[in-house]
Amino acid sequence: MGATVLETIPASELKHVGKKTDRIDSKVKVTGQATYVSDMIVPGMLYARVKTSPHARARIVKIDTSKAEALTGVRAIVTGDELDYRLGLYVVDKAILAKGEVRHYGEAVAAVAADTLEIAQRAIELIDVEYEELEPVLHPMEALKEDAPLVHPKLGDYSYMEAAFTPKPGTNIANHTRLRKGDTEKAFEECEWVIERQYTNPSVQHVPMETHVAIVQWGHGDEITIWSSAQSPFTVRNLFCVAFGLSHQQVRVIVPYVGGGFGGKAGIGIEPLVAVLSRKAGGRPVKLTATREEEFSLLPCRSQLTYNIKTGVSKDGKIQAQELTMYWDAGAYADYAVNVTRASGYSAGGPYDIPNAKVDAYTIYTNKPYGTAYRGFGHVEFFWGLERHMDLIANAIGMEPFEFRLRNALRPGSTTLTGEKITAHTGNITACLKRAAEGIGYGTLSDAEGAREKRTGMKVGKAVVALHKAPAMPPFTATTVILKMNEDGTVVANLSLVDYGQGTYTSIQQIVAERLGFPADRIKVAWDSDTDRDPYDWQTVASKGLLLSGNAAILAAEDLLANAYDVASQALRANKVDLAHDADRIYVRHHPDSFVTFRQLAIGYAFPNGNAIGGPLVGVGRYIAQGLTHLNKETGQGLPAIDWTYGAHGLTVEVDQETGEYNVLKVVSVFDVGKVINPDEVRGQAIGGMLQGLGTAVCEGYIYDQKGHLLNPSFTDNKIPTALDLPLEVEAIAIETPQIDGPYGARGVGEHSMIGVAAALGNAIQRASGAELTHMPIRYEDVWRAIQKREPVDNWITKSPFGSCRSAPEIQKHDC
Repeated sequence: MGATVLETIPASELKHVGKKTDRIDSKVKVTGQATYVSDMIVPGMLYARVKTSPHARARIVKIDTSKAEALTGVRAIVTGDELDYRLGLYVVDKAILAKGEVRHYGEAVAAVAADTLEIAQRAIELIDVEYEELEPVLHPMEALKEDAPLVHPKLGDYSYMEAAFTPKPGTNIANHTRLRKGDTEKAFEECEWVIERQYTNPSVQHVPMETHVAIVQWGHGDEITIWSSAQSPFTVRNLFCVAFGLSHQQVRVIVPYVGGGFGGKAGIGIEPLVAVLSRKAGGRPVKLTATREEEFSLLPCRSQLTYNIKTGVSKDGKIQAQELTMYWDAGAYADYAVNVTRASGYSAGGPYDIPNAKVDAYTIYTNKPYGTAYRGFGHVEFFWGLERHMDLIANAIGMEPFEFRLRNALRPGSTTLTGEKITAHTGNITACLKRAAEGIGYGTLSDAEGAREKRTGMKVGKAVVALHKAPAMPPFTATTVILKMNEDGTVVANLSLVDYGQGTYTSIQQIVAERLGFPADRIKVAWDSDTDRDPYDWQTVASKGLLLSGNAAILAAEDLLANAYDVASQALRANKVDLAHDADRIYVRHHPDSFVTFRQLAIGYAFPNGNAIGGPLVGVGRYIAQGLTHLNKETGQGLPAIDWTYGAHGLTVEVDQETGEYNVLKVVSVFDVGKVINPDEVRGQAIGGMLQGLGTAVCEGYIYDQKGHLLNPSFTDNKIPTALDLPLEVEAIAIETPQIDGPYGARGVGEHSMIGVAAALGNAIQRASGAELTHMPIRYEDVWRAIQKREPVDNWITKSPFGSCRSAPEIQKHDC
């Protein structure tokens, strides 16, 4: 009964893993019984609002709160000058409220707690702030200039995680990730073709259904309770304690149901601000719920990216060298953006075999809302450029783009950019590409598609793109699962991985039921995460949850069974090796009528005379990432990936060549998930992420004016797709190449469905119309301009923050 992740068990022998199972949270959510922090009211609770800056960069001359203080019902007002605390996950660079200077439009400068939300809002309106407006720096390429204003003149004084990041004091560079593999200079000289182009995309908002919301009570003896709509309760606790100089035992974080996150709730957010309001209000609990507009400007977004790619290709169509330079717009604070830069750096080459590579990825401060984690963690952004570039190369050298991808795909024996060797169990990108191509009928038009072209006058185009991603996490990332058996033999699982819509808790239920041999309805996964009562988990990010927590769940089940077998062996006077079990009992293999039930063992076994042995049955499973290393700061070499999930999208589009209008007809998404734990959840992730990726591709993006004002901070002008925007046909396919260290062979797939969708759309549009597009989102007018080879109007809104919709490639053919 030795511990194993059980990746070799045939599917035919599995009762729960790989089977359709209803999500354990579905009924409570659709009936409205699930409780979110947004729903909660705590006795004596006050309501908070914030005063935000109308400027992207300005000196705070004076804040007058006297009128607000005089308003009946106001219980606390705080400004930055009162607070000597700094926050930061990787670079500690952010004040709770702006002090001395505001660094982005929408930054909080004051906050109020009052008896009602209406009083709090009126008090905010009564606070008078005098500013001296300063010239902002609004684009990363401008921020790199020697004479650019410094967003953080004291960058050299900030503490930061030295093992992974490299801020550059005296500049606007929050981090520089370098990677060097082979000799690119020599390789370029020997290449037949050298092709270079720049790609861009804007900042994007996460738009979870439930905005950021927290309730905090600063109690007696600095005992603090935080209820938060957060992805990572232990990270909130840790960063909070570090900022305030408190012991971890003084702070309790409770996370109930969470209405979406997509990375935007991964770190610490509004909790410290709500806490200081509670403290100033004499310990009364305070609740702050961000408005939708505040989600766009006060709170973090996905970072903008400007991306230069230079690729050298040999006569036979093999990539020999690649130089990749990324300029990530961190906004005003580093937050997760520095780690996005790091992750994009070691993943930058995509799932391709590149013998010589040079990567420079910069995180750059600007005076805009700050960037953070977002589903895909940088990969959605750079795969837009990378997979557009693969088509550009193929077209330039006269090779079919699908064949070009197959020829250069990673395979067993290849090495990644960081020197990791690919093996047979890493995954199969070639199989993903082929299934995606097959799914859309790549390379041909069906009779129905041909008839549609004639009927509509629109041209059909098809494209297939590849993708990969590994969890971006520290090499020592760890988690714990605890199983407790109840008196009736049912089991409760406690963990602090947060299920905020991805369905992981249902998968954990299936894994535990499979290993214990119990019916799934005998396993309950406790929902609320509580740092005082639940075991540690690092964060709920990076598609690492299923692998790490799934393994911990297996180990917890092993431990619970081992403890049960210990007691049963005494009760039955039998050696443990002679015991077996079913869903209800542990019995002697060769005398199956000699048994004890799990009910008898659950809280301790009692002999007929009253003597007792054992005690409450508990299983503990601890799992920590294995074999990972820090990356060498000079070369980027090392082992950053616990696993790689490969995938591909096939996309069919029709384009009106006169107007630029287009319709997405079909998307086929294929992922090598290692092992499907729950088919419906894989399909749900695939379709949901694909549609979210289409939103990025088609319509989403921040727009600023020349002074850094965000012009579209709401759904009025910043649209996201709805169910009505689904393609006419969607297909999700799973490939299974078991992950040796994954639970039953599984690996994560939560983020991957969003990656590469935009590039597939851009490539398909180009096939149909010839439109060269290097910037997303791809609006109809952008397609029309590209078909007409016209640039957008030369003004700040459409060009400078986003770049042009077309970037002319530089193609060199060497006479070799």
